Amino acid sequence: MGCEVHVFLCRMEHIGQEIQQELRRQERSVTWFAHQLHCDRTNIYDIFSRTNIDLQLLVRISRILHRNFLREWADTIDCVE
Repeated sequence: MGCEVHVFLCRMEHIGQEIQQELRRQERSVTWFAHQLHCDRTNIYDIFSRTNIDLQLLVRISRILHRNFLREWADTIDCVE
């Protein structure tokens, strides 16, 4: 049985909202993003509602949006108890 790795963020309290804000900042559509992730739009809205996310998915999103969410997460490690 596999183990799923989740990223729990401290400073970035809601990773889904951070991803949605970055998509808006880049003036990209949900349809564009869904196409890039090879999924449908309903999955994108699900991602926006998440407070944690699979690490591999976060890597894919970081590459697509050219924003290193992983580095931002790593900067929060000191605040995790």
